[in-house]
Amino acid sequence: MTNNLDTVATTLYVKVDDLLKESPDLAPWRPVVGIAPKLSDAELVTLAVIQALRGFTSESRWLRFARAHMRHLFRYLPQQSGYNKRLRAAAELIRSAIRVLSMDTTLWTDDAWVVDSTPVECGRSKETVKRSDLAGWAEYGYCASHSRYFWGLCLHLACTLGGLPVGFALTGAKADERQPLLEIFHLDPP
Repeated sequence: MTNNLDTVATTLYVKVDDLLKESPDLAPWRPVVGIAPKLSDAELVTLAVIQALRGFTSESRWLRFARAHMRHLFRYLPQQSGYNKRLRAAAELIRSAIRVLSMDTTLWTDDAWVVDSTPVECGRSKETVKRSDLAGWAEYGYCASHSRYFWGLCLHLACTLGGLPVGFALTGAKADERQPLLEIFHLDPP
């Protein structure tokens, strides 16, 4: 198990490091003067992707596992709060890295794609609707599959038959399902 994990981590690190060398603008902004991070952006993305591949939903459990089994691969592993802050700052880099990694798989060239949407309920009471910061984005809508009205957003997802996500969009609850799909493919043609 350790040899396979080491190989995956090393391969991911090299791939992400090459991506950052080709497109340095993907790296999160940092001031010119300051303390350099102990964990590089390529190492951070490697940790995040392996966390997802291993199925860890808890960051603290993941970091405990990484300290126990992957300490020899990373010279520094942050605490949970620092890891979370770095992940949030590197969201665009992680999205781009996952996109590059998924384009290397055979699933990416599938002929058939599946498109679906699901409601993302953001609140139930009228008071929540009035006080929510999502008031400009979320709206009332009807979900036929659940036979209920809800206040929130709608997540639209396009993926291959093997389950590889190709694109996604988050819209208001009343949005037509066809329009977000067209915008997904218009914004990212490849």
